[in-house]
Amino acid sequence: MKINTRKFGEIVIDEQKILKMPEGLPGFPGFERFVLLEDKKTEPFSWFQSIEEPNLALVIMNPLVFKPDYRLSLEKFINDRNWKGVKEEDLLVYVVVNISGEKENKKITANLMGPLVINSKNNEAVQVVISDPVYSYQYNVLKPS
Repeated sequence: MKINTRKFGEIVIDEQKILKMPEGLPGFPGFERFVLLEDKKTEPFSWFQSIEEPNLALVIMNPLVFKPDYRLSLEKFINDRNWKGVKEEDLLVYVVVNISGEKENKKITANLMGPLVINSKNNEAVQVVISDPVYSYQYNVLKPS
């Protein structure tokens, strides 16, 4: 399947890799199909690209890369979502990243309070809102606390 993206232009994706977001992405109503795009040149950053809207692509990354002690209650989450037969290792967790500023003043923050959880068994994704005061929605990736 061909899709248009702002970052990569027109690309071909495997339809089996389309991620469904039945509840949508908060702040972007009406967009429910995405694909995870990875590029060796920009690791550890990836893109959560909308299938329907070329300009809707979030920069994401695995939070364990910069915050090894980041934890979610995935077992509770699996039960709440009624994902039968799914184990914690079947879930991929990413956080949305914001990159701003110029080279010498570059700032990279991550939203640890709104992780994306992807069920690799059924290709369903959901953005979770957690209220743990330990985490920030603007966690400084370059100067971790």
